[in-house]
Amino acid sequence: MWYSSDWKEYELLDAADGQRLERWGKYVFVRPDPQAVWGDKSNNPLWKKADGRYVRSNSGGGHWDFFSKLPESWTLCQDGYRFKVKPMNFKHMGLFPEQLVNWQWADKLIREANRPINVLNLFAYTGGATIASSYAGASVCHVDASKGMVAHAKENAQLTGIEQRPIRYIVDDCMKFVQREIRRGKKYDAIIMDPPSYGRGPGGEVWKIETELFGFVKQCAEVLSDNPLFVLLNSYTTGLSAVTMANVLSMTIGKKFGGTATADEIGIPIKDKDIILPCGSSARWVMK
Repeated sequence: MWYSSDWKEYELLDAADGQRLERWGKYVFVRPDPQAVWGDKSNNPLWKKADGRYVRSNSGGGHWDFFSKLPESWTLCQDGYRFKVKPMNFKHMGLFPEQLVNWQWADKLIREANRPINVLNLFAYTGGATIASSYAGASVCHVDASKGMVAHAKENAQLTGIEQRPIRYIVDDCMKFVQREIRRGKKYDAIIMDPPSYGRGPGGEVWKIETELFGFVKQCAEVLSDNPLFVLLNSYTTGLSAVTMANVLSMTIGKKFGGTATADEIGIPIKDKDIILPCGSSARWVMK
C-alpha cells in the first residue's frame, strides 16, 4: 500500500464502526467511512467531543451536525502547500489527505526531470495535485466541471503563493476538453486523472467510470508529448481494483510509449494503531 506519514496538521485519530475520527488543524470531526468495518474503537474521548459529525440519511445523502462554533474555513499547511478546508456537502472537507503520497511522488518526478514540464490535471477538484505540480515548477492546466471547485482551487493557489505561476483553470467536461485538445494538437508531459465513479458534466454529460474509463485514457494518450514524464490515475470505486487500473494504463499509455505501469491501494495510517485505513487505489505510469 502507498501512504504518507508526513502530515503535520491533519491526523486520522481513529477509525472503526464505519466512521473515521480526524483532526483537521485544531478541529476534530467524525465522518462515515465504509472501509472501517472493524469494531475496535479506541477510548479516545474526542469521539464524543468532536467539533462536528456528518450523519448519513436513510434516504441518501446526509447532513452535518456541529457542536462548537467553527470559522467558515481555515487553512492546512504541508510541504509548502496551503489548502482551504471546511465541512462541505457529501461529507467532504475540500481535501483528500490520502493523496499526499501521490503529490509527493509527482513533485519528485517534476523536480528531477531537469526540463520544463506541462501537466494536465483532469477532474481536478480543489487542486491538490495542481498545487503540488505547480509548486514543483511545472506549468499546469487544471480542468474540472464544477465552477465552485475551480474557484476553490484558485484560492488554494493564492494561499500557497503560486497564483502568478502558469496555471490555466478550465471549467469544462473533461472528456470534451481532451477531445478539443487532440484537435488543437496540444501536448502535455504529464497527466493526472481523478475521475468520479459517476458524474455529470456542465452540459448534462454522463460519466460512468466502468464504461468510460478505458476509452478516455486511450484518448488521453493522444495529448501526451513525445517524451512524457508520468500519468497518474486515481479511483475511489471499490469495484475497480488497482490491477485493473494498471492494466488500463499498460494497454493505453504503455502500448503507445512503453514504460512501466504500477498500482496499489492508497491509505492513511491510523494514529497509535499498527493499521492503515484504505482510501481507494492509484495507478502510476512512468516512461523509465
